[in-house]
Amino acid sequence: MIQSRPRPKESTEEQLVEMLRLSAIVLPDIDDPEFADAFEQFADARVVLIGEATHGTSEFYRARAAITRRLIERNGFSIVAAEADWPDAAKIDRYVRQHQPPAWVEEGFKRFPTWMWRNQEVADFARWLRDHNDGLPAEQRVEFRGLDVYSLGASIQEVLGYLDRVDPDAAATARRRYGCLSPWHDEPAIYGRNVMRGEPSCEGAVVEQLRALLDQRLEYMKRDSCSFFNAEQNARVVLAAEQYYRAMYQGSTESWNLRDRHMFDTLQALLAHRGEGTKAVVWAHNSHIGNAASTSMGWGGEFNIGELCRTAFGRDAVLIGMGTDRGEVAAADNWDEPMQVKQVRPSRPDSWEQLFLRTELPASLTTWRDDPQLRKALARPRLERAIGVIYRPATERQSHYFQAILSEQFDALLWLEQTHAVKPIGPQQIDEESVPDTYPFGE
Repeated sequence: MIQSRPRPKESTEEQLVEMLRLSAIVLPDIDDPEFADAFEQFADARVVLIGEATHGTSEFYRARAAITRRLIERNGFSIVAAEADWPDAAKIDRYVRQHQPPAWVEEGFKRFPTWMWRNQEVADFARWLRDHNDGLPAEQRVEFRGLDVYSLGASIQEVLGYLDRVDPDAAATARRRYGCLSPWHDEPAIYGRNVMRGEPSCEGAVVEQLRALLDQRLEYMKRDSCSFFNAEQNARVVLAAEQYYRAMYQGSTESWNLRDRHMFDTLQALLAHRGEGTKAVVWAHNSHIGNAASTSMGWGGEFNIGELCRTAFGRDAVLIGMGTDRGEVAAADNWDEPMQVKQVRPSRPDSWEQLFLRTELPASLTTWRDDPQLRKALARPRLERAIGVIYRPATERQSHYFQAILSEQFDALLWLEQTHAVKPIGPQQIDEESVPDTYPFGE
């Protein structure tokens, strides 16, 4: 009779908490100049993806900005790519690179959730980035770009505006092609629903327009390569958005995957456009930048930009998650409802957050990608919390927790025990005609 070898015992929770405590780098206040020192260990990567456990926490935004400033100043990172719409992020980009007035505060991010990017924390970073770029030649200035897929109407207008300037005849043809989508600029979700019910789709016209634009690539790039790149990316957003709004009624998995594939493709395009050796920082929710394959998302068929980056770049992609136990968050009760400052409930006793809380370290960075012992100890499923732009404390277990194997999901985790809400700025009215940002998901 062959006897199986006894399996090694897993670490107890107490042992795991002690391992986390001993492995952690204790961090000073976010505003301390030395806060970002611990993150220089990731400076050799080509892409550093920095997550957040909510879309409305000041400390997450400020910490991410501090890390990014260090990577830009000392380590040659030249792209900041955010989970934001391309046209809205372009307004910030024009401000920080071309020294235009900060029109993005008044003109950008008007759709729900306005506070996600139009807040004081983003404004402070944009002001710093503008000052940083001030002494650099135009070709060396750091970009701020959007990766997301929701700007159907705005991206159509950007393509048409570009063609009006460089090729009026092509603009007239583009208007006829995009005319198929004209009734749905402000309500693209209804377009998707109607196609599901049997009405004709606009896919052919959208694909034809992108091809027509690309056919003239060499001619247009001779005039202004940067303006053409912006128009091309907007045309790709239109294509991805048309696909997304059709897919969202076929199931959440397909539409999620279309969205994250578009974000990854956009990141790839940014790196290629900037040239060899370019390095980028990605700002997005933990649910996008953590490796989905090691979470219940991936087990259900979803992938994300973090998983795609890990596959494409290997160790040249670093995935940094964030977590908190309690405090405040800017969020709404439901879609298109006003933002509130809500109280975040203390983490569940069976969550990853609870283990970091038990280290009794209020702010820390824990890295395990080069620590086999810690990786093994963290290689087990446990609950993790995710709060998007909606927060429902009454149903928190069902609405905001999912299973994750932490050591495979991230390379490191930034822990901030108690946090506060972001500070919205600018006009807070919402364009009620438009589909919510992040619809129909909360991340």
